[in-house]
This record gives sequence, C-alpha cells and structure tokens, in this order.
Amino acid sequence: MQAVLGVIFHLIGGGASASFAVPYQKVRSWSWESYWIVGGIFSWLIVPFAAAIITVPDFLEIIQATDQNTLFWTYFLGVLWGIGGLTFGLGLRYLGISLGQTVMLGLSSAFGALMPPVYRDLVGSSNGETFSYMVSNLSGQVVLLGILVCLVGIVICGKAGMMKERELSDEQKSASVKEFNISKGLWVAIVSGILSACFNYAIEAGKPMAEAAVQTGNNPLFQNNVSYIVILLGGLTTNFIWCMVLNFQNNSFSDYGDTRAPLGNNYFFSALAGTTWYLQFFFYGMGESKLGNGASSWILHMAFIILLSNLWGLALGEWKGVEKRTLTTISSGIIIIIISVVIVGYGNSLA
Repeated sequence: MQAVLGVIFHLIGGGASASFAVPYQKVRSWSWESYWIVGGIFSWLIVPFAAAIITVPDFLEIIQATDQNTLFWTYFLGVLWGIGGLTFGLGLRYLGISLGQTVMLGLSSAFGALMPPVYRDLVGSSNGETFSYMVSNLSGQVVLLGILVCLVGIVICGKAGMMKERELSDEQKSASVKEFNISKGLWVAIVSGILSACFNYAIEAGKPMAEAAVQTGNNPLFQNNVSYIVILLGGLTTNFIWCMVLNFQNNSFSDYGDTRAPLGNNYFFSALAGTTWYLQFFFYGMGESKLGNGASSWILHMAFIILLSNLWGLALGEWKGVEKRTLTTISSGIIIIIISVVIVGYGNSLA
C-alpha cells in the first residue's frame, strides 16, 4: 500500500511539473526573463516558505541547527540545479513542451537516479541504498531494468522529435513552438538535463535536515520541505541574477509596470505557473517518503513528467501535421515509459 501511495504522489507531482509551463502561454507583451523570474519568485521563495510554515513549523530552527558543511553543499547543488532550471526554460522555448521535456528530463532521470547510489559506493556511505546493493538484490535489479526501459522510451520519443523536425516546414513548426530551433535547443537541453539532476543530489546532501524534521516530531511525509528551502534559494540565486542581467540587456525592466500590457493577467498566470512548478517537488517529497528509494523515486518522477508533457504536447498541437508514423513513434515511446513506471514500482514493492 505504501508503494502504491508513493506512485500516486509521484503521478500528481509529475502532472504538476508537466503542466507548469502552460500558464506562461497566457502571458502577453512580457519578455521571457520577466515572466520567468516572477514565476520563479513564487516557485523558489514564496510557496516553499508557505509550505514549510504549514507542514514543518520549526523549519527555521532545524536549518539554524544544521552544520555549515551540509548547508553549503545543499545550497551549492541548488545553485547548479538553478543553472539547469534556467536552461530548462530556454529548452522549452526552442524545442516545445513535448520534445524539450523528453530530452532534458531523460538525461536528468539517468543522472539523477544513478549517481547518488554510485556516490554512496565511492565514499562508503551507508546513508541510503548503494549501487552495489541495487545490482546484487532482486528489487534493485528490477528498478535498474525499469530505468533502462525508461531510457529506451525516451530515446524513441527523441526520435519522434527528429522525425517531426524533418517533416514540418518552418512555418508549421513555428505555429506550435514560436522559437523552434532544433540545433540550439538540443545543446541547451543537454546542459539542462545534466545539471537538473543536481536537485536530486541536493536532496541527498540535505538529508540531515529532513531526518531532523522527523526526529522533532514532524510528519515524515513533509520532511523534505525543510531541505527545499535551502535548495530553492540556490536555484533562485542563479535565476534571479541571470534574469536581471537580461532585463538590463533587453531594456525589459519596464515590463513589470507597463500598463500597456495586461499586468493583472501576466502576474496571475506567472504566479500560477510558479506555484504549479513547486507542487511537483511538494508531492515528490511525499512520494519519496513512501517509497524510501531515491533512484526509483527520481525515475518515477521524471517518467511521469515525460509522459504527461508529451500528452500536453499532443493536446496543444505540437505534433499537428506530422505523418502517421511519427505519431505512432511518439505514442510507442509514451507506452514504453508507462511500462517502465510499472516495472520500477514493482521493483520497489519487492524491497
């Protein structure tokens, strides 16, 4: 039952992540950097603090009692993840929701799921499941199989994106993704996918805070909400600096008060996007607390995002006009990712 609840929480979190970019499409007459940082202030500052106040009331005391080394690495990895998150937004601009999410999260899923267990082996840590343990036990082997199957599905989805690139005219591509650019988008996606995995590393680095939250009597479901405060401040640092630089370069500071733009509309949908984004990790923390397996939690989270973002891409017409074989290819990739989710969930239940 715990594993089932964990999968459900990851499904909800994946749905939030796959959907967060949709409200941004309602923003009018603002530069990308303006709506990105307005949404980000809700994602990485306002909503995380509100969630922590509600779920872990003594979170500030826990953070203050945490040793400086833990705080540094949690924050620093959050800064690196922030670069991944920043380029993630650019990847969506150039590739669209469907292909962009698939490529970036595919890389993030592989690095995020496998590197923490490998790291624990290298340093001899017993705080969590090691890679050697996963390889030598049936439950871990099934989880690794699920990860492999998921990557196969991701590759197939990526192939569908390449087929789309060849089949559609520039006019057709820009109709669904205004700034579609496959070469620029893939380079951005590679950087984003690798650095986005740092969020999972940051969760590992911040484990002492999560454990302290449980030890002080807080609900284990919400233990990661303390770590998120430090991680997301790192992400906010990166994104805020870069967006301010772009505001300066593009003379777009006026966006925030330009009455020629629908300001109420823009602030509302940016805030909605940012709040929706945070909900992915709110529910991710709940799912991880039920599954107790960082590798399977990360891959489930990423797989659900990839699955649901591709469905959003279909609904928003990003695949409109492609040949039937291309639709068959993207559908096959989605089905394989669903299968991978079932495999990972089963492997976790064996543990």
